[in-house]
Amino acid sequence: MIITDTHTHLYSKEFDDDRNEMIQRAIDAGVSRFFIPAIDSAFTQAMYDLETDFPENIFLMMGLHPTHVKDNYLQELQLVENELAKRNFYAIGEIGIDLYWDKTHLEEQKRAFKKQIQLAKQYKLPIVIHCREAFEEIFEILEEEKSADLFGIFHCFSGTYEQALQAISYNMKLGIGGMVTFKNGKIDQFLNQIELNHIVLETDSPYLAPVPFRGKRNESSYLVNVVSKMAEICDLPQEEIARITTKNSKDVFGI
Repeated sequence: MIITDTHTHLYSKEFDDDRNEMIQRAIDAGVSRFFIPAIDSAFTQAMYDLETDFPENIFLMMGLHPTHVKDNYLQELQLVENELAKRNFYAIGEIGIDLYWDKTHLEEQKRAFKKQIQLAKQYKLPIVIHCREAFEEIFEILEEEKSADLFGIFHCFSGTYEQALQAISYNMKLGIGGMVTFKNGKIDQFLNQIELNHIVLETDSPYLAPVPFRGKRNESSYLVNVVSKMAEICDLPQEEIARITTKNSKDVFGI
C-alpha cells in the first residue's frame, strides 16, 4: 500500500531532533511519497537538503506562503522566479490568502497569489492553495484566473459542501488531513458525497495531528489514521483509499 502525503513541512524545526527517524517511520508505515510546500526563501536550503537525503521520496514545491507576504514580498517573489528558472519543481505552493492572523497585507497577498498563479501557468505546474478565513477572496481570484491550465489542490480543505464543489469546479482537488478525524471538523459530514477522484491526502505536519494524536506534533506516519477515517466515510477498504488518492496525487503533480 503506497500512501502519498501531498503536504508536509518536513523541514520544520519541530523535527530537528528526529527528522530522519520520523521520515523512516512514515516510509515503514506505507507513506513513501512526500510533497514539500515552500514558505519563503529562509526555508529553501532546508528543502533542498531534504531532497538530497531522501531523493526517492521527496518532491519539492516553490512559492511564497501568504502569511509570509510582508513589505518585501516583491523581493521574495523574485526569488521564487529565480528558483523556478533554475530547476524543476512539482507545484507552486503553498500560495493563497490567510486572514486569520493578520489582514494588514491583504492587498499584497492578493497580488502575490495572482502572480504565482500566473507563474504556475507559465511553467505548466499545479498550484497548492492555502486558504484561511478567505474563501471569498480566494474564489474571486480563481474566477479571474480560471482556465484549462489552472489546476491543483485546495490544501487543508475546511469549507462547506458548497465550497467544496466550487473548489472542484476550478480543477482543484481537496486536500484532506487530520481535520477529518475531529468531532467538530464538519467535513466528515459531506465527504461521502464527493467522488474520491477529487480528493488527495495530507498531514500538514507538524500541524493538525489526527485523532488520537490531536494536539500533539503531527508526522507523516499518522496519515494512516486519515486513511482509516476516509475508508470509514467512503465505505471502502483502506488499500483502495490509498490507491485512488495516490493516483490522484500523480494526476496533479505528474509523478
